[in-house]
Amino acid sequence: MGFVRPDDPAVADLVRRYVVWSSVPGQQRYLRLFHGGALGEDRAFLRALAEDARRITDEELGRLLTVEWRSRLTAAWLIGLDRRTMFRRLLGELLLESELMYAGEAYCFALARFGGHEDADLLAAYLDRYLPRRDCYYDQHWAIGALLYLDDRLGGHRAARFLGADGLWARSATRDLDPVEYRRVTGRLCALADDIHGAGGDSSTNAKSS
Repeated sequence: MGFVRPDDPAVADLVRRYVVWSSVPGQQRYLRLFHGGALGEDRAFLRALAEDARRITDEELGRLLTVEWRSRLTAAWLIGLDRRTMFRRLLGELLLESELMYAGEAYCFALARFGGHEDADLLAAYLDRYLPRRDCYYDQHWAIGALLYLDDRLGGHRAARFLGADGLWARSATRDLDPVEYRRVTGRLCALADDIHGAGGDSSTNAKSS
């Protein structure tokens, strides 16, 4: 799929700076974040990612979330890394809509990184909608992994009703994937985020604006 750049010069500049980031073929930031790729990245890449997560404004993030999947994936990563919980509702809506491919995995990461009961509820709502749809092979595996991760942290059992022999997971399009493996990946991604950005509170109370 070709990368169609936005017509708006200001948005195109945001895409160049934050999403593409590198002019070297195959080294674009969105490709290196795709499918949990951050776990295999070098410290220089991760340090630059953390710096951009702090630098980018809320308005800029909002603009990137209106573009195509590469921009949405990268924006959601930056949101999750900096714990900008003011985007919680919007990310939940975008996940539930599943309008574009691939971006959903980053929405799931961000919700897991926020770490609250509201985030677990949003992930459960997504699974309620899409697990019964056997024609939809979307981001169910990322969502169940994030939900299991939050259950571990919050002491909840939201994921339990989806699993087991009679659960929706066993009859879903993603039934051959292991939820525990995606819980492990989610945990590693969140631990990496803590390592490179810090485990402090969210930035929603001190929103960045341009």
